[in-house]
Amino acid sequence: MANITSKPAPVVLPPNYTLIKPSESFATPDYGIVTWHTLFSAPNTNTSDMSAGIAVCPPRSGHLCPHRHKQAEIYYIIEGQGEVTIDGVKSTVSKGSTVFIPSDAEHGIVNTGEKELKWFYVFPTGSFEDVIYRFSKDENVRKETAKL
Repeated sequence: MANITSKPAPVVLPPNYTLIKPSESFATPDYGIVTWHTLFSAPNTNTSDMSAGIAVCPPRSGHLCPHRHKQAEIYYIIEGQGEVTIDGVKSTVSKGSTVFIPSDAEHGIVNTGEKELKWFYVFPTGSFEDVIYRFSKDENVRKETAKL
């Protein structure tokens, strides 16, 4: 007898989704001045293998502090310009740039322009909650404390 597994149904979000859903952000600016909309993530959407969203850094002060997570990640820059640093290597990005970030690579992004820096991000996991951000500043504090 064949093993029958159910596939997730397709999900199509309306064009105004990011306007009608509130954005998310960190409780304090300690980890960055950035907001995001999670677009696809179980259990909110019936997705099993990928999660995705759109992040925005405001002009001049916007950034996402250096961090790591076990999942690889892809950025597609929708608008604006900035600088992404991956494992110490800085690269300029602008509208149309695509970035692959390997698993556990330290990375962060800074808006260097006069307009919003907006990017689409994708993780190879069904739920955004599976992505555990490990911020470098926290890891450095733990290392310094351990030395004492």
